[in-house]
Order: sequence, then structure tokens, then C-alpha cells
Amino acid sequence: MSILQFTNASIYQREHLVLSEVTITVNEGEFVYLVGKTGAGKSSLLKTLYCDLPLTEGEGSIVEYNLRKIKTKEIPYLRRKLGIVFQDFQLLTDRSVAQNLIFAMKATGWKDKKEIAAKVEEVLRKVGLTDIGDTMPYQISGGEQQRVAIARALVNHPQVILADEPTGNLDPQISEDIVRLLKEISTGGTAVIMATHDSNILSKLPSRTITCEGGKVLSQGEGVPIVPPSVPASGPTLSPADQSPPHQGASPSQT
Repeated sequence: MSILQFTNASIYQREHLVLSEVTITVNEGEFVYLVGKTGAGKSSLLKTLYCDLPLTEGEGSIVEYNLRKIKTKEIPYLRRKLGIVFQDFQLLTDRSVAQNLIFAMKATGWKDKKEIAAKVEEVLRKVGLTDIGDTMPYQISGGEQQRVAIARALVNHPQVILADEPTGNLDPQISEDIVRLLKEISTGGTAVIMATHDSNILSKLPSRTITCEGGKVLSQGEGVPIVPPSVPASGPTLSPADQSPPHQGASPSQT
């Protein structure tokens, strides 16, 4: 069953057309890479999915919300069904790991202290971190910080995780561990869309790939080389780089 769909959509950054004729479908529990060169439209596509950018042309939906018709007051409720993970972790440095999660939970309506404590323990265990709830973010490694960010994304049982360069600041082995974690999460039914420029990850942990190239979106199945349309099939594969993610607090800010 599809959880996300675009049909002949146009993606804009203000007045600038970034991607046109976007037609893609992502199903429940699917893990999908989103790749493309810097400025190709990856971040703009993700921003449109969590309504940081409006969809004004074509059709689009995610977790049963119509992106053309969604009202401003409905956007926070949409985002509660999404988990968003960025490259720079964006943890609050003056709060412990547990307090980072609690802050995000209270911001999205959690009130019962026992339920909050149980959920914090559950999501930290799910990402392979136990007994670090009282630790400050600066006391743990980059890989552990990203796992905390993923735990934060899981607190509201998201139907989709949008991960924008989640391994961009990590070394190769830790990067693989993070991607394996995200792929494991997808097997539980949560769709994961991960933007990346890491060609090693794409080759070692292949999956379906969506490519932003030349103002269009191309989609290949698992293990199919990423080849720009202007390059013959026997030519070199694309080695994408990405643009910097937007600032992220407990939830994405409107721009």
C-alpha cells in the first residue's frame, strides 16, 4: 500500500522551479535512497513532503494528507506522523539525551510522565542505546548522537522517516551501522526515504534509488546503477553530493 505519492508534481523554491513532472510512489515499509548532485532538488523534495515548501502544481500526498490541500493548522499533525533526521543531529546541547527526547515528545502533545519515560526507554533500546539517558550529547560519539536523533524521530510511531544526509558527518563504518539501523526500522512497516551522497553506502547496502537529475526525478529498482539520462548505460554511474539541511529543532520550521 502506498504511503507517499507524487503525480506530475512541480517542486519550487519560492519562484524557482527545481523539479518538474515528478511522479513517484513509495510503499509502506519501503527503504528508498534519494540521490543527486548539489542543488539537484533532494532537500526541496523532502521539504515539500513535510510542508516546509508548498506544493502548488500537480498532485501529492503523504500519510493520507493531500499536500495540495493541506491547511496550515494541519501541518503539525502531519509532522507527528513523520520522523525527520538531519545530518547535524540538532540535539539540544544543554539537555541530556533523555531530556532531548522528552522535549520533542512534550512539543507534540505527550503529557503522562510514566508513558513518556516508557517511550524514552523503548526508543533508546530500539536504536541500540541503553543506560545513556542522563548523558549529555557532547559526551557521546557522533554515531551515538545520530542514533539519539533517530530515537527522537521514532517517539511518535512515524509512518515515514525522512532522513536528509544522516551519515554526512560520520565515518564509513558508523555510516553503514546507521543505514543498517534505518533499513531495520523499515522492516517494521515504517517507510524510510534517505537522501545521501555516499556512493559506498549505495553499493554496499543497495536498495531502490530515486535520482534527482536535470530537473527531473528518475526511479530505479534495487541494485540498478544510477545513470544520468544523458550518459549511455555503459557509462559511469553518478556519484552524488548533497546540499546542507535546514535548521531543525523539535520540529521543522516553516519558511
